[in-house]
Amino acid sequence: MATGGPGLESLVDQQISVITNDGRNIVGVLKGFDQATNIILDESHERVFSTKEGVQQLVLGLYIIRGDNIVVGELDEELDSNLDLSKLRAHPLKPVIH
Repeated sequence: MATGGPGLESLVDQQISVITNDGRNIVGVLKGFDQATNIILDESHERVFSTKEGVQQLVLGLYIIRGDNIVVGELDEELDSNLDLSKLRAHPLKPVIH
């Protein structure tokens, strides 16, 4: 894919976290992106947070996300692998209202 968002080149083939404007948290391996920062994730899953039960992980697999409604962040794989998501409680993220 063409070069796109600033700094994304260094994240290709690394696990990243994506937050969408509607409050979804999607984690996966960045496989590509374009000039509009549309991204392709592989081995992806959505993390659904709840104050009542642990974090649910919904398997998405290969997933394309439009770049006009996302924030992309690096993921510390070592720290992430040590988290016990079944015991983690948190409020879901609120959607961004334009």
